[in-house]
Amino acid sequence: MIRHLAPKEARDWLARPGERAFLDLREAGPFSMGHPLFATPCAFTTLELRIGELAPRLSVPILLIDAGDGVSERAAAALARAGYDDLTIVAGGTPAWRAAGLTLFEGVNVPSKVLGELVEARLHPPTITAEKLAAWRAEGREVRVFDCRPADEFARMTIPGATWLPNAELPHRLAALELDGPIVLTCAGRTRGLLGTAALRRVAPGVEVLALENGTQGWALAGHPLERGRAPNKLPTLDEDQRQVSRARADALLGEACIPLATAGDVARLVAQETRSTFLFDLRSVGEAGADPLPGFRVVPAVQLAQATDAYCAVRSARLVLADDTGLRGAITALWLRALGYEVHVARVDDALRDLAVPPAPVPELATTATTMTAAGALLAAQGGRGRLVDLRSSAAFREGHVAGAIWSCRAALPALERAGTSLMLVDGGDGRAANAARDLGGAVAVAGGMAALRDAGAAVETGGLPRLRDREDVTWFAHGRHDGDMEASRTYLRWETGLLARLSEDEHAAFDLSAIS
Repeated sequence: MIRHLAPKEARDWLARPGERAFLDLREAGPFSMGHPLFATPCAFTTLELRIGELAPRLSVPILLIDAGDGVSERAAAALARAGYDDLTIVAGGTPAWRAAGLTLFEGVNVPSKVLGELVEARLHPPTITAEKLAAWRAEGREVRVFDCRPADEFARMTIPGATWLPNAELPHRLAALELDGPIVLTCAGRTRGLLGTAALRRVAPGVEVLALENGTQGWALAGHPLERGRAPNKLPTLDEDQRQVSRARADALLGEACIPLATAGDVARLVAQETRSTFLFDLRSVGEAGADPLPGFRVVPAVQLAQATDAYCAVRSARLVLADDTGLRGAITALWLRALGYEVHVARVDDALRDLAVPPAPVPELATTATTMTAAGALLAAQGGRGRLVDLRSSAAFREGHVAGAIWSCRAALPALERAGTSLMLVDGGDGRAANAARDLGGAVAVAGGMAALRDAGAAVETGGLPRLRDREDVTWFAHGRHDGDMEASRTYLRWETGLLARLSEDEHAAFDLSAIS
């Protein structure tokens, strides 16, 4: 059944107790310029590729919103074919949402960003300005700067002299560090520095720790250079005594915060409950998890599960099980996820968990019956003017190399191209998105084997294209360039971040469980 709700009815529906997913079907660019607070970005182009991880339970209620262009109807039909049976559409999409007087929030990962601001307002983690940190260094004061982001973000840019040690990993590995003075945590802006500082103060109150005010952006805005392209250092290793320190801190936090510790048997029972969505995440480092895999668990850095929760789970009020060895990374992450409204359990990795026979999540079967064309046939058709190659890969992949004469597009725009009288031949990177898109259209075909097959068939390949940011809908537009030296974009971003709490409605504010972070 597919229902339609007016925006305010949809808002009220979202506020009811129970699990529900809210998917924004627009691409990253338009999404970043304004979306409902709890909408998860799930672009229509990749809907079938992502929905199984974002909302694996077929009976979970799903609310869809688009740009008022009818994409929600097409997406609902695709989800219904996949077996989802509780689908609702926001009538009129985001234009109607705004017209109803409801707020659209710029940016990405906004619930997690709001959490960071709530943590600052409630817990007041100490901060240090870029100017003061620079002065400390000039004075020769002993201070360690840790960059608490994932490895790829650290490599992109960081504070000179910073050590890479992400949130949750730092408290876990604290006993292996030699510290002779205060610790300063930096991220790119505010959220992860604030969360990391608050967490470390809670589990190791004797350590002096401060968050760098506004992170790398604040550092650059103060006129200091950033270091770019540095490979992340190795994470400190723990001996058995140091692991026991981490475990003891985990025990204290689990007990103090009343976070349930799940055995392998508990996890099996949780997963078996068909009326709940249970997500299994392994928070150990990539190296640890790779050497000791847990069946059924998705490896996700703890820092990102708190920072970008909506990239991994679209179901509000879902149940999350966090696997960890000592439990400290899981316990810290559980604090933040509970504040975001999830039911969270921590499971310590042991032989029973390793041997757990986790039944596969009911990921929808989305094999398509779309018409396909060989790469050689597509090239002949394009050369003869009988069809147009349309590249549905990311715009970044398109710019790195595409068939000469091909155009880039996203799935939502394909009907307009088809109405223009063009016979469309859709290209992907081999992931199936072209076939999924072709199934929606009357005469479009998917090129079998995608871009790789076209290369093998001798296609002439060119680079570049899409010079304007607004031509790349799959790229975040809001405050674009803030990490690449655009100071005005950084100022825009920081004004936005610090102004988030003032924009929350009463029901939006109430959706955060502040008792979880007391």
